[in-house]
Amino acid sequence: MEAFQEYFKPGFLEVIAGPMNSGKTEAIISHFNKLRFVEGLKFQVFKPIIDDRFSKTEIASKNGSLLKCVCLDHNNPMQILEKLEENTDVIGIDEINFFNKDILLAINQLIAKGKHIIVSGLDLDFRGEPFGAMPELLCMADKVTKLFAVCEFAGCKASATRTQRLINGEPAKYDSPQILVGDKDFYQARCKQHHFVPK
Repeated sequence: MEAFQEYFKPGFLEVIAGPMNSGKTEAIISHFNKLRFVEGLKFQVFKPIIDDRFSKTEIASKNGSLLKCVCLDHNNPMQILEKLEENTDVIGIDEINFFNKDILLAINQLIAKGKHIIVSGLDLDFRGEPFGAMPELLCMADKVTKLFAVCEFAGCKASATRTQRLINGEPAKYDSPQILVGDKDFYQARCKQHHFVPK
């Protein structure tokens, strides 16, 4: 019973945030892998359907870790209420920044139902501005974990808090679309000093 209470806090919201390559997905996978050993605890994990970079049916870290999940329409996050199984205690949502703001309504309803929710995502977009519902989620959260990456600008190894979008090797312009699903083909982790966004 003690272990159950340690990992399940009714109506609790945890947010894992940071730039690309900071280990957000690895952190959420690790958390839910531990929950497998808590007797009597049921969990479900979700992600937006547009995040199909490494797997269409799992959340996947760059280290190769995988966790089975349910995919949701990023334009209809209220779908999570329909896909939630009976007696689920803990809910995980990866890449939450891709969902529209209705994800806040869904999460508030889940909190009201006494669910423990753990979400992860980019807190800032490629422009260095708040991404999607993350500002509100960070304010609502009972626990926040901010992760850092290593700056990938040539010769720099400082802590990275930004995500640099590159198009043909050059920084993407400010007026580029906010969402462009990709990995190392389009993105690098950068420190503030080496994060460039041409206006």
